[in-house]
Amino acid sequence: MTTSLERQSTDLPPLTALPRRLLKHPRLMHYNRLAALVLVTNLAFLWASWSPSPRTMGHAALANLALAVLVRQQYVINLFFRLATWAPTTWPLKIRWTLGKVYHFGGLHVGGALAGAGWFLALTLTTTDPALLLVSWTLITLLAVIVATALPPFRSRHHDHFEKIHRFGGWTTLGLFWTHTLLSSSGPVPLTVLAVVTFSVALPWLRLRKVDVRLERPSPHVVLARFDHGETPFAGSSTAISRSPLTEWHSFANVPAPGEPGFRLTISRAGDWTGSFIDDLPSRVWVKGITTAGVANIETLFTKVVYVATGSGIGPCLPHLLAAEVPSRLVWATRDPRATYGDALVDEILAVQPHALVWDTSRKGKPDMVRLAYEAYRDFDAEAVICISNKKLTWQVVHGLERRGIPAYGAIWDS
Repeated sequence: MTTSLERQSTDLPPLTALPRRLLKHPRLMHYNRLAALVLVTNLAFLWASWSPSPRTMGHAALANLALAVLVRQQYVINLFFRLATWAPTTWPLKIRWTLGKVYHFGGLHVGGALAGAGWFLALTLTTTDPALLLVSWTLITLLAVIVATALPPFRSRHHDHFEKIHRFGGWTTLGLFWTHTLLSSSGPVPLTVLAVVTFSVALPWLRLRKVDVRLERPSPHVVLARFDHGETPFAGSSTAISRSPLTEWHSFANVPAPGEPGFRLTISRAGDWTGSFIDDLPSRVWVKGITTAGVANIETLFTKVVYVATGSGIGPCLPHLLAAEVPSRLVWATRDPRATYGDALVDEILAVQPHALVWDTSRKGKPDMVRLAYEAYRDFDAEAVICISNKKLTWQVVHGLERRGIPAYGAIWDS
């Protein structure tokens, strides 16, 4: 199943000059640059203060850990996206290209967490009070466990354990910080910061509720979940759902239909949780938090964009295709799309994307997605490419294009 974009193989444009190409290396992505910026700023502060007092070290530790928490707050994330996408499309492409990397804000979280743990360790080494020492070393041990289990090797292999350690360890850490601050009589400023951080952590849980869901299973591989509990989220946002709210949450892209209440989620079989969800078809699920902007919301920075999706990656693309706020062209590679996702969904996509390339991998095998993305980018005269796929292919497309001077964006799996 293909449409008019299927063409003969095309040569890719040449790679950019080596210095520019090096800046596009994954290890130098904006996420890591932001983390490094936070750490360098802290080192500069340490050098400027030369021999900081325990009070200064305590304030620095709390400020960095507050940064680590607050940049993950949904309202703050939405603010980041709103500020970044205010730039008009008349601005130079290089500036808009950089602003589009706003979803790398997680680097601030990493930098703040590492710097805060470092400052708190330094503070503990100057502490003599027995009660404070007990709380401090317990806190440092817990912070070390949280940092270690957040490193990519552990997080990617044991993501469920990472989430539980991060959640329950984070709550315990916050409680220990309250204990430490009260024991050390740090004054009103740290107490105010802790109150703000605590409210930030609690806010999504204050919106916890169990809601009805209508499920349609077009194939054993996917379900379409329909919600209508009084909220219609904005296109490109995501919703976290759970069947066991204290242990496991999964976020999916919201698909609101223009002019209709409620929204849909596309949930594909990708592990034990999604497999069980598809097989059991629950009638009610838990939802919490605030709908949050995702990578595809950067589309408004550009005059035209190409969406590249594989499999259920069509879910995060679909709300933008339906809203048609920015002229776009779709490249979608998936196995037997009609049998997997149903005629209704495929027809809905083709109705708004009549010139899309829908590549049936069950008939034609896996395509060269970098080449297909470039051909669509060139033929559509687009300014950017947004890729929604698995980690390996996303990196291939994003970095394969960026090393050739083409703005490209995709998830970075930092949560």
